[in-house]
Amino acid sequence: MSEVVVMPAAGNSVESCLLSEWMVKAGDTVDENTIIAAIETDKSSMEVPAGVSGTVLALLVEEGDDVPVKEPILVVGEAGEEVDPSLLSGAADEPSEEAPTSSTPSSSHPGAGSVSVTDDDDAHISGTRQEGGDSPTSPRARNLAVSHGIAADALAGSGPKGRVIERDVRAAIAAGPGLTRAARASAEGFVPGTAGSGIGGRVTRADLIEGASQTVAAPAVTQPGFPGNYTDQPLKGVRKVIAQRMMSSLENAAQLTLTATAPADGLLALRKKLKNAPESMGLNAVTIGDLVGYAVAKTLTRHPMVNAHLTDGVIRSFDSVHLGVAVDTPRGLLVPTVQFAEAMTLKQFSDTSKTVAHAAIDGSISPDLLGGGTFTVSNLGSFGIESFTPVLNEPQAGILGVGTITPRAKALPDGGVGIENRLWLSLTMDHQVYDGADGARFLKDLVEAIANIELTVMG
Repeated sequence: MSEVVVMPAAGNSVESCLLSEWMVKAGDTVDENTIIAAIETDKSSMEVPAGVSGTVLALLVEEGDDVPVKEPILVVGEAGEEVDPSLLSGAADEPSEEAPTSSTPSSSHPGAGSVSVTDDDDAHISGTRQEGGDSPTSPRARNLAVSHGIAADALAGSGPKGRVIERDVRAAIAAGPGLTRAARASAEGFVPGTAGSGIGGRVTRADLIEGASQTVAAPAVTQPGFPGNYTDQPLKGVRKVIAQRMMSSLENAAQLTLTATAPADGLLALRKKLKNAPESMGLNAVTIGDLVGYAVAKTLTRHPMVNAHLTDGVIRSFDSVHLGVAVDTPRGLLVPTVQFAEAMTLKQFSDTSKTVAHAAIDGSISPDLLGGGTFTVSNLGSFGIESFTPVLNEPQAGILGVGTITPRAKALPDGGVGIENRLWLSLTMDHQVYDGADGARFLKDLVEAIANIELTVMG
């Protein structure tokens, strides 16, 4: 008997995962420990074991698809076995929608239960059925439509107030094959009724590409009109998660940015000294960013309201500093945490910062190190950026943007003019948690800690 493998839940807050690579194909033999796919979340990448034994009968999603957790991704059974359509619809054991009942849906196979829909028409299993309400599509109808590549929102509903119900979706299925999710993303110009090569006659992206190759190409336009050539890219995967978090941060916090500069000649001198130190000391790899981050951790211990969270109207200030370090990774911005940063030596802080940053970049970081930060540092100095407005990393009440070091004129004691190097600092604060004067005092103390960095390190 065939079984489905579903997208695993990679964490309590993860709603979907990006299937980045299939490790198997239809016809392959797998056992419980066979790695079938590589997936990515906004936090890390991981491998998915089959969990069952048998022959791969069908791959239900394509590489690059953003798949909700618990949605079927693969069917395993005996070689030559037909794929049971009920495994794909997730509604075989549910009571008839035309005969309402108070009983709960069966969970005897993956996919049973209701389906909640995200704004990009993906779906994930929620485990409880939600009847009625103002939804234009019933949960069971949505589940059945997704499994057959049918755009439920485009159907005419026969239920109460025009609601799309199961019989409407079944009528659309009977009228002709649907499209897979990947095919729907590129289905402009699709002619209904076209037979596909997918399960149940569904049209796949490969079918659309093959059909397009057989059409007559339009004459080339040498001078494209306004607005010219462009490329559309769906907001999905990690990029979508980052976008949602940034918008949520701006909506939920009263963000104010204060900018200052700190004398940087001491930083540059100490960095040079550490770089030339004996290798046995292990300080050669300490960077300007490490020195600034270390100064931040030490300074935050004297400003608990800056080293704080705001959650559900409650301000929680922390005695310890768990410093988030913004890292540019191939999958987007991640913020791993250096835990108990204030208690570390400079070498420990530098080594730990590099360890968590490299783990974030290669996708091997533990999810536990991507949360719990009490304050974040974002460094764009290497790009030549002087000043910018970093966005708060919720629920944190502060984030420091570190800019580049620039030369500035300086009045000398003899009345002449000299040059000094200054480091740009931008503090974005949540004005709900503390006032501008509190943020200014923190920046003032941080500037002093950086100006006297050798003493800060010694302390």
